[in-house]
Amino acid sequence: MSDSNTTDFTNPSTFILLGIPGLEAAHVWISIPFCVIYALAILGNFTILLIVKIEPSLHGPMYYFLCMLAVTDLALSTSTVPKMLSIFWFNSREIDFSACLAQLYFIHCFSAMESGILVAMALDRYVAICDPLRHSTILTNAAVAKLGLAVVLRSSILVLPNPFLARRCPYHRTNIIPHTYCEHISMVKLACADIRVNNYYGFSLIFLITGVDVFLIALSYTQILRAIFSLPTKDAWLKTFWTCSSHLFATLAFHIPGLFFILTHRFAQNVPLHFHVLSANMYLLVPPMLNPLIYGLKTKQIRKRLLWLFPHKEA
Repeated sequence: MSDSNTTDFTNPSTFILLGIPGLEAAHVWISIPFCVIYALAILGNFTILLIVKIEPSLHGPMYYFLCMLAVTDLALSTSTVPKMLSIFWFNSREIDFSACLAQLYFIHCFSAMESGILVAMALDRYVAICDPLRHSTILTNAAVAKLGLAVVLRSSILVLPNPFLARRCPYHRTNIIPHTYCEHISMVKLACADIRVNNYYGFSLIFLITGVDVFLIALSYTQILRAIFSLPTKDAWLKTFWTCSSHLFATLAFHIPGLFFILTHRFAQNVPLHFHVLSANMYLLVPPMLNPLIYGLKTKQIRKRLLWLFPHKEA
């Protein structure tokens, strides 16, 4: 392999992904928990999809949204982990320029989709608790499909400029990306040109997607809590709150690490690079693993089907 950081080029044919800078000697050991997390994410999300498919009582808006979340989690983790493991195990660091742009697009697109699906699930919980008698008439199958399509279109369209903005930049200093995957800011920082447009658009996406979604989820839970506290007894409060606790945990598991990653990546310049890269990987890996566990443990119908799928012998 040639020494790419000493080569003059404007449009590189490949980029080099370093993995986790400073921890190259530990790549094999780091790959073990990453591989386990990925395997659990694949198994858990496919199990959720299978259970919802075969259990008629789960054919409703909440579980349709859960299936959308599972598919998005599978796509999000699969867009990063295979290449990451090839770096850790086989030192396969090269990635084609076009493949790097495609990975950049899919990572940001699926992250935006996950955020949008969590908003749709918050709407489902709001209607179920604040207007339960009209839940089945408001969130019909057609309405769920339209919400899902809106989430996909919003994410696909808003993120689409990212790879084009990255592609227009000249790269004639280095093609080495100090990361395990092609992330927009990490990539354009290598450019030998003014990247203010990239930065401005990146900030606008934070507000248009993350900011708006967090606001809508917070607004829905404000109304949910008002409805819960208007109930006559504490037992009724707890029972009603329990019905939306899975979604609340899933939302916190996705948005808190996401906001932490965004803030540290953009503003904490003194944080070690390997910490940035590790936090970015955990942000993309942990929610896809946790979501099936959260819903599997807290949803009675899913637990029953799990016991039916994986029967245990009594001693």
